[in-house]
Amino acid sequence: MSEENLYTFENPEYRHTYWHSCSHIMAQAVKRLWPEVKLAIGPAIDEGWYYDLYAPFAFTPEHLEQIEAEMRKICKEKLRIERFELPRDEALRFMADEPFKVELINDLPEGEVISFYKQGEFTDLCAGPHLDSTGRVKGNALKLTACNAAYWRGDSNRETLQRIYGIAFPKKEELDAYLAKRAEAFKRDHNKLGRELEFFTTVDVIGQGLPVLLPKGARVVQLLQRWIEDLEQSKGYLLTKTPLMAKSDLYKISGHWDHYLDGMFVLGDPTDETKECFALRPMTCPFQYQVFLNRQRSYRDLPMRLGETSTLFRNEDSGEMHGLIRVRQFTISEGHLILRPDQLEEEFKGCLELAKYCLGTLGLLEDCTFRFSQWDPANPNNKYEGTPEQWDEAQRVMGQILDDLGVEYTVGIDEAAFYGPKLDIQYHNVFGKEDTLVTIQIDMLLAQRFGMYYIDENGEKALPYIIHRTSMGCYERTLAYLIEKYAGALPCWMCPEQVRILPVTDRALDYARDIEEKLLTQGFRVTTDSRGEKIGRKIRDAQMEKIPYMLVVGDRDMENNTVSPRHRSGTDLGAMSFDAFTAMLRQEVDSKTIK
Repeated sequence: MSEENLYTFENPEYRHTYWHSCSHIMAQAVKRLWPEVKLAIGPAIDEGWYYDLYAPFAFTPEHLEQIEAEMRKICKEKLRIERFELPRDEALRFMADEPFKVELINDLPEGEVISFYKQGEFTDLCAGPHLDSTGRVKGNALKLTACNAAYWRGDSNRETLQRIYGIAFPKKEELDAYLAKRAEAFKRDHNKLGRELEFFTTVDVIGQGLPVLLPKGARVVQLLQRWIEDLEQSKGYLLTKTPLMAKSDLYKISGHWDHYLDGMFVLGDPTDETKECFALRPMTCPFQYQVFLNRQRSYRDLPMRLGETSTLFRNEDSGEMHGLIRVRQFTISEGHLILRPDQLEEEFKGCLELAKYCLGTLGLLEDCTFRFSQWDPANPNNKYEGTPEQWDEAQRVMGQILDDLGVEYTVGIDEAAFYGPKLDIQYHNVFGKEDTLVTIQIDMLLAQRFGMYYIDENGEKALPYIIHRTSMGCYERTLAYLIEKYAGALPCWMCPEQVRILPVTDRALDYARDIEEKLLTQGFRVTTDSRGEKIGRKIRDAQMEKIPYMLVVGDRDMENNTVSPRHRSGTDLGAMSFDAFTAMLRQEVDSKTIK
């Protein structure tokens, strides 16, 4: 990066430093206004910063306006920001009135440098770095954007804090552009729009992370599921259907009991060896392996491609729940390929091509990125199975395959599965939060745990490699991204309702019903609005519900045996014959056109 760009927002390090300094300015403003508030932590994040605070009252939008005004004053004061260090004992005395800071200091290793940053009357425990003055921050180009609850150190058994988020830019025009983009994101947020359009809901008495798919959402998922299952069958996949739970014995063989127990829902007492203990499945692999193990296999049986529409259960932290994107029960297009080592690259390529085809057809691929998720040999939590030599070999092979296929990727250290490296296809929601949409994993370890031998061409027993993969990923998460991508106006082929017939008068109602029956017979999803409302109201309601096509039928259509379609965009397509309309609709649906 050129010298002139080191201290601009083009430099991620400078941007991070700028936002980190803003978090201290915000904390200083809070302490000026309410000295009784206690400080927790205030890092810079991907977009802006947040600060966790412990207050005897709930922060409201009015409070945030007061904090913003005080922050602007602090920026105008151009306070010098200075760093200093203290020995542990002095640091503890200095922060004696801030219990969360005291805890952080006590948790620092012996010999660790304990540093502080001071600006005017305000000092905070911090490793830095920071700007040299509060005057570097433009007070008219900052905004506090949200406030919500957060647990201290992410532990639901600890204190509940209030987390205030903020954003700032060097110029007010940049802030205005960001806020406009954010406003558009709120309009597209599936957690808001998906509920308004009645794709899903959540109910307190059912539980967090357990959404109820309403008829519209359920229909979209069904359409996607049928498409994926038929597509996988055409690619040589064998369909399986396996139990939703198993005894702990199965998970102990696979390693999930040792490496994934905290993420599982356990039914029974795992410490009571006198009773059977079950757990809901967090993934399907150990179940599908039993299909391979059902009888002796030959090298001629491989590759064996097993696919399943799997319902899975994962005990996610409550703070991680978000609409349909991160839930505790979800459905996934899961599959496992059991193969000979010499088949690995070709089968991996097939999995990647299938995933790219599916995401491309949905219109999501153009916004995806690829991450080569690797192990961390220094991981202190004994997260991984296998030896360093086995991991080096698995990652070498996978890296070679990705390079051969020309995949452009970033590397994610400590993002691998416990049994092997993986390629994660990543996607961002409208607010920029990244999640994995599709994953393809290479596993050279679990076959041995299950004794999954095949007889090779020399008559010897050999262990296969396994690819764990999804073709489209989680149906609920995909639905969320589709709602956000298309602002609720899904492509016609996957819409729960493709056509709504709007009779202009009661005289046209029988004609409308006749058209509805014909469209239903041809496999289209259609309803008739028989309400006694004016046609303008019917059109507006259908547009608000994002129905792709409205067929307005009146006296002239009845006389001429025509229909008058309107697109949800507002385009009037003019009168046409019923056959002409269905031919147009059929072409759009069968080709899975994205408009």
